[in-house]
Amino acid sequence: MLRFFCADQPVPTPSVLTARVHGAGPTGALAALALADVGWRVQLRDPLPAHDLCSRSRAYALTHSSRELLEQLGLWQSLQAALAPFRRLDLCDRATGQRVPFLGADLGNGRTELVGWILEHAPLMQLLLQAAEAHPLIQLDLGAMADGAQEAVDLCVAADGHHSPTRQACGIAHWRFPYRQGCLTVQVRLRGSDPDQAWELFRPEGPFAVLPLGGDAFQLVWSAPLWRLRELEQLDGVAFLDALSAALPEELQVEVLLDQPRAFPVALEMAWPLHRGRTVLLGEVAHRCHPVGGQGLNLCWRDVAELQQLAARCTGGRLSPSRLGRLYTRRRWLDIALVLWATDALVRLFSNRSPLLLPLRRVALSSLGRFQWLRQLSLRAMSDGPCRLWMP
Repeated sequence: MLRFFCADQPVPTPSVLTARVHGAGPTGALAALALADVGWRVQLRDPLPAHDLCSRSRAYALTHSSRELLEQLGLWQSLQAALAPFRRLDLCDRATGQRVPFLGADLGNGRTELVGWILEHAPLMQLLLQAAEAHPLIQLDLGAMADGAQEAVDLCVAADGHHSPTRQACGIAHWRFPYRQGCLTVQVRLRGSDPDQAWELFRPEGPFAVLPLGGDAFQLVWSAPLWRLRELEQLDGVAFLDALSAALPEELQVEVLLDQPRAFPVALEMAWPLHRGRTVLLGEVAHRCHPVGGQGLNLCWRDVAELQQLAARCTGGRLSPSRLGRLYTRRRWLDIALVLWATDALVRLFSNRSPLLLPLRRVALSSLGRFQWLRQLSLRAMSDGPCRLWMP
């Protein structure tokens, strides 16, 4: 007799499901905590020691989708002191001279008045690693190279970066399309902006983000041809400040550098499928997009949120761990594809001097400035992900 099973029909599962997470960066560490939160026993591995994992100088823009996940895991309150909230995001096209402000009220649905938050890497990683070390279901294994023979687990999570050895070992296809421009990050003190105001400047050579860190400190993410950024990276402090002042609007006046500029290449990357057997790809192992709009980490953490929901079904016996990867791929591909397409379209539309595109840019920004429902739609897509636009 043939017997048919639906995904939510109880399936036999071991008393405690096990997972191994490769990579203890922001996405891997959060994934370990999310799996442990629904009862999985997790081994979190990384060849780097904790000090190296925490020592990067960068900042992330967090949206409401990331806040919801951190609140669910009981981490949000512990991050409050390190968060720099912003209530306004100004979108400026330097070629057309147009400016569109986005406010927290544009999100609707009774949200707070905040558009988002800026969070530096060090306090985030310190909290995640401390929480992982204290969790009884997580075994933290940092600073050790992976051995050849590893204990079998119910789920293997690849979160070990865009050069992922785990993905390569699985033989999963990976596409990379490099941009002609790169990005340069640097922290500065500047005048002319409110401490709770962020900026996204569209310049012919590439987007330029100005992100508040609290007080008069800001993180700058400068997009331009990579060769140009490599030259800027080598300038002395005075010459770099001169070049920076020329790139910013007159109202933003840089006073002092707070760290060393760092330039790096950017690319559009996608792996497919997002699983192989019992291995799933998370975060930058699966996808990378241009940093315009600050979508990168939020997209990675929506991977974590989906993984946790499916892992909870496995814990409850409603889903076999062997089917988790296939269902994860099916549920995540559309959100990932839309964000990669949208960020790529923004870069191609606004990072040029083409007179043929200027009318389209004027119409787009004029419409955003005139219609609140359009600003609300755009901001919700950035904050919650495009796939949640149709949810109440």
